[in-house]
Amino acid sequence: MHPTIDRPVSLAALPPTLTIPEAARLLGISRSAGYRAAAKGEIPTIRIGRRLLVPTARLLELLGWSTEARAEPA
Repeated sequence: MHPTIDRPVSLAALPPTLTIPEAARLLGISRSAGYRAAAKGEIPTIRIGRRLLVPTARLLELLGWSTEARAEPA
């Protein structure tokens, strides 16, 4: 089970994919705004079966956040 995005989390704690509501909470937008943005292609998504998921690395890149920050320290 991955952490919920209801409170601030470190980038390293984020799972490889997020649901649309989780990505919306991370972005500070409503669930419905998240689905609208995904439908317009403003949020990157992948479909696995009937699930629509947001690849975390692509979302962070879109925001200009370093994906290397997700790597665990050596």
